[in-house]
Amino acid sequence: MHPAPSVLVFTVLSGLGFGTLAFLALFAHLYGLPALLLWGLGYGFAIVGLLASTFHLGHPERAWRAFSQWRTSWLSREGIAAVATLTVLAPVALSDWLELGWSRAPATLGAALALVTIGTTSMIYTQLKTVPRWNHWTTPVQFFAFALAGGAMLTGQGIAPVMLGLLALAVMAHWQYGDRRFAEVGASMGSATGLGALGKVSVFDPAHTAGNYLMREMIFVVGRKHAAKLRVIALVLACVIPALILVVSAHPVAIGAAVMIHLIGAFAARWLFFAEAEHVVGLYYGKR
Repeated sequence: MHPAPSVLVFTVLSGLGFGTLAFLALFAHLYGLPALLLWGLGYGFAIVGLLASTFHLGHPERAWRAFSQWRTSWLSREGIAAVATLTVLAPVALSDWLELGWSRAPATLGAALALVTIGTTSMIYTQLKTVPRWNHWTTPVQFFAFALAGGAMLTGQGIAPVMLGLLALAVMAHWQYGDRRFAEVGASMGSATGLGALGKVSVFDPAHTAGNYLMREMIFVVGRKHAAKLRVIALVLACVIPALILVVSAHPVAIGAAVMIHLIGAFAARWLFFAEAEHVVGLYYGKR
């Protein structure tokens, strides 16, 4: 599928933001300026990511209507969970920043809501049976792994290198299972057109002579050699180098460098997440 920049920013930054908020709510005991900095980063990443998602809409000004579709839409559920998370954790962040001493009771609920938000984001993609690579348990595992590894790093948790190791396993599992998902579900041109019962189906003539929305958004081809190189780059930058930096030093400058390198790798991995995802509509156009 076409890896739109707005969706890349949305999924990477919102995951990092809500992962950071979860760790701040449960494990961080910071006050004053350090609290302002980290809570600000958590809220900043989360809000920028959510705002970026609206730029992929045909009418961004109508984004508010998505909240009304919570019964059927994971996107709507994500928006509701995100707003609830940011609202519940606001007094906790304010208390930490100004050292007001307010009860941290809402922190546990806020952390749970942050995890729910990450889960709903992952389900936007996991639910799509038309994209076999995504329609697998490794998709939500990867989203949670990125969010929690990034949050652990940004908040200076000692467990961060371990989380990065688990992230590496989650990413590799998604690649390994994803490469064979299309064959596993048995998708073919016959199943895509509904003519499989008549025998082998092939394209006799293109459906049209010009591109259309489906071909622009749902069909994207990335060379195997380029994908293999990008996988190595993504894994090294998102997991290996940040983990090595954190093992050597826990200084704030080292943490900042590790997070920046991790983000570059996360964007590369998320670009592959979309670019390698084949929509079954491509079969109809004979593009697989």
